[in-house]
Amino acid sequence: MFVNPGPDVIKALLQRAKSIAMVGLSPQPRRPSHGVARHMQQFGYRVVPVRPMVQEVLGEKAYSSLTELPFPVDIVNVFRAAEHIPQLVEECIQIECPVIWIQQGIIHEQAARRANQAGLIVVMDRCIYRDYLELMI
Repeated sequence: MFVNPGPDVIKALLQRAKSIAMVGLSPQPRRPSHGVARHMQQFGYRVVPVRPMVQEVLGEKAYSSLTELPFPVDIVNVFRAAEHIPQLVEECIQIECPVIWIQQGIIHEQAARRANQAGLIVVMDRCIYRDYLELMI
């Protein structure tokens, strides 16, 4: 059974990170992903939208997939349904992103194990914004 890293590890991840690729970041201000991204920007992170068919979100150029990113990111934060998680784990491995953070309500145990086996840190079924508020402020 998957177990998330403890609060000290999660806090250290948030302290070290400077960039977050947000997969499924919506351009619609009412969507949860948009609010989380906006807040993470306000906390000083560079938020990189990863969403096909979108040019830009919150002033940042959007990319169709993680493999199209022309620069490394510190965390991949996922706002996609569970069935997309295995492919996103493979993309994280390919781009050598050290952390995949799967948002609250999204669980895929097998993909989390695959990511751990490949050396990635996995945070699953947790909200990055709520963890920031709890651990960093």
